[in-house]
Amino acid sequence: MLCYLDYFVFSLHLNVMYRNHLSSNSAIPSEYRKAAERLFPKDGFFKGQKPDLKITAEFAKALGVGVEHQRLLAIDRGNDDMQTFLGHFQNNLDLLIQKTWVDKSDETRKNMLQDQVPSFVTTIEKGDYFRAFEEFNVILEELAYLFFGAQCEKDDFTEYTFRIDAQMGLFWWYGSRLASLKELKEKNGTTDDKILWALLLLGLCYLTNF
Repeated sequence: MLCYLDYFVFSLHLNVMYRNHLSSNSAIPSEYRKAAERLFPKDGFFKGQKPDLKITAEFAKALGVGVEHQRLLAIDRGNDDMQTFLGHFQNNLDLLIQKTWVDKSDETRKNMLQDQVPSFVTTIEKGDYFRAFEEFNVILEELAYLFFGAQCEKDDFTEYTFRIDAQMGLFWWYGSRLASLKELKEKNGTTDDKILWALLLLGLCYLTNF
């Protein structure tokens, strides 16, 4: 159970992100489109190509975090270097949340998001990656609201972010596809933890260096 958003709200978030994806593929700059559509095929994982480590590496490079992504993939997920990275991620995300300006009526929402981050990191440390993706999806939705306000709820949101900055747009496009990982769980029951970890690291690396 998510810490502060019930299942109905979480499902609504997934639907919004998926609609954003449907309207945004055409907005992906040509130099990034191949990497993006190989990572999350337009026809779905079971009609297109499933992601693998080569494909996640290609996308990480397009996202501007290729070196860091490959370094972290080679590190044991329980060692001190990884704990240091997760600490940097948590601190940077907390700073990003703190620096956002919101109306007084949204301060509680902002504080609740900050409270969500430590439990998300704990879920990662436990290796529960499907749960981590569910929590990360909610975090990204809330972060998008803090950054962009009501614009993030519009169907052309990812197109909007591409117009601001190509790599930032690519990141939010990636965020819009996280819901599709549920397809892997529903059809397979599980999938390769290495692939899930590589997919999750894409977002973690980007936000740590944002």
